[in-house]
Parts: sequence; structure tokens; C-alpha cells
Amino acid sequence: MFVFCIESSHSRGLGHLYRSLTLAEELRRRGRDIHFLVNDHETTLKIVKSRGFEFAIYDLGAPGGSWESAFVKTAKPPEVWVDDRLDTTFAHAASVVSAGARLVTFDDRGAGAELADINISALVFEGIDRLKGREVKSGIEYMILNPEIAHYRRARKTVNSILVTLGGADTHGVTVHVARWLQSKPVAVTVVTGPAFQHGEELYSELTKPVVASVEHLTGVPSMAQEMNRHDLAITGGGLTPFEAAASGLPSIVIANEIFEIPVGRALEELGFSRFAGHYRSVDFDTLSLDLPIEKMSQTALRRTNLNGSHRIADLLEALLR
Repeated sequence: MFVFCIESSHSRGLGHLYRSLTLAEELRRRGRDIHFLVNDHETTLKIVKSRGFEFAIYDLGAPGGSWESAFVKTAKPPEVWVDDRLDTTFAHAASVVSAGARLVTFDDRGAGAELADINISALVFEGIDRLKGREVKSGIEYMILNPEIAHYRRARKTVNSILVTLGGADTHGVTVHVARWLQSKPVAVTVVTGPAFQHGEELYSELTKPVVASVEHLTGVPSMAQEMNRHDLAITGGGLTPFEAAASGLPSIVIANEIFEIPVGRALEELGFSRFAGHYRSVDFDTLSLDLPIEKMSQTALRRTNLNGSHRIADLLEALLR
């Protein structure tokens, strides 16, 4: 059995959850038994249920080593335990390993990574040499991106439509500030908010003001890959979304929602398919420009990204069982 241990909430965001679901679905296609361990968060539980995975609820904020064995005793013994929770503790990792599981972590700078068989750190762009784990995998080839994007890859040449998507939660309400800035721009704008978004009243107040631009607000979309296909530029946070946009040929302006997203934003700009606007607290919208070399950025995005990450990582996880 493959266990995915995920923390997901308004404050933590939903990125860890969606990444793990993509990988879990690849493993399920290969006939693997999957079980999720999640915190008690209504939106998260609905999403996991909708994907048809078995799950159990635990207080994942409890001290490491205080709850893991209880799960192991009540379930089929885990063969591979995947932590997508960032900084795990040594006590937690030791408890997992003592249960006989192979441990895999994502972007993990915590002490627990020392005991990981593999620390997959595609979103780490600074201090890679300091990452712990028996094996560390870094680089954008290990990005787990939505495979549906393969149907929507295309080059862009000009900006006629902008997509604003700041994550499933957008903890700090950055969407509101971006919507305010874009209202006066002579270009069509679509704002997409996710299932854990809690700034609806503020956003409604902005979007009901007289505007020059055409602004559409969607509260969730059936397919983000399909929605991205409608647009020529995306404004996103510094997680997986700008990489998924790039894989579809969609350039982006990246605003870091969290401090740890700042090096991601810088790396995206260096890769050539994004512009980094800075941390949301320091973004100067008065100087932020939409005048970008869209065609060059789009071509660079298509050339430098691929959708093989979930297959590549699934192969690594299955190899642990040999």
C-alpha cells in the first residue's frame, strides 16, 4: 500500500494535495493500492472523496511519533509512505520507518528528511546541496503537473486575455489586489478562485466597481488546463501553477504568496517563461507592466517543460519495492 500524508487548509493551501492526487492517480493506474492521511479540513475531504481514494483523518499537527503507529495498527501495512507536508520532524520520520515503510518526502527541509529514501525537491531552487535524504531529486523534470495539459499545449503571440489564479486558497487575498490593478487595463480578464478562497466579499466589492476592462469571475473551473487554454498570460502564485501554465505554453507573472515562494519566482524568471513581481507585500502595481515578450516567453515555456514528472516519480517509488 502507498500512503500519502498531506496537510491542506486555507492557511497551508491546496497545492500539496493536488500534487499528491496527480501522483496517486498515476500509481492507481498502475494497479497500486492508495490511502490518504489528511487533516480535518472540509474542502480537502470533499476533494479526496471526489477522486475516489480511501482516507483517514488525523491531527497531523500533533507531535511526531504520537499518532503514526495508531494508523499502522488499524490499516494494511504501508509499503511506501509519501509525505507532502514540507518540514517533517525526525520523530515522525523515525516512526514511519520503524513501521517498515519506505519514506519519500517532497521539498522537505526538516530533520525528518534525513531518514527519507528519496527527497523529491523540484520546487527547491536555493540551498539544494543542504537538502537531506538518502537520495535527493531536484530539477523541473521532477515537477508533477496535470497530465491533461498535454491536450492544450500551444504557443502564444500577443496578450488578449489574462487569467488570474492565485491558488485554491489564496490565503492572503492577493487576488483582490490583482483584480484592482487589472480593472483599468484594456484587456479581457478572468479571475478564478478556488474551493478554499475566503475573500469573496472583498473581491466582489472590487469586481462590482465601474471598470474599463472586462472582468469575469469564476468560482472554480472543471478543468484548469482547459481554462488556461483560453488565455495568453497568467498571473499566479509561486507554486506549481506557473509551471503548469508554462507546460501549456502560457507565460506568467508570478507573485510570491509566501516567503519560501520568492526563490521559486526568481527561478521562474531565470527559466525565461515568467516575470517575477516579488512578494505580495512589496509588489508595486504602479510599475508592474503587461508589456512582455509573450511570443518568446511562450516558445521558451514549451521548449523547457514536459509532463513526464508523475511518470518519472512513480517509477522511482515503485523501484523502492524491488
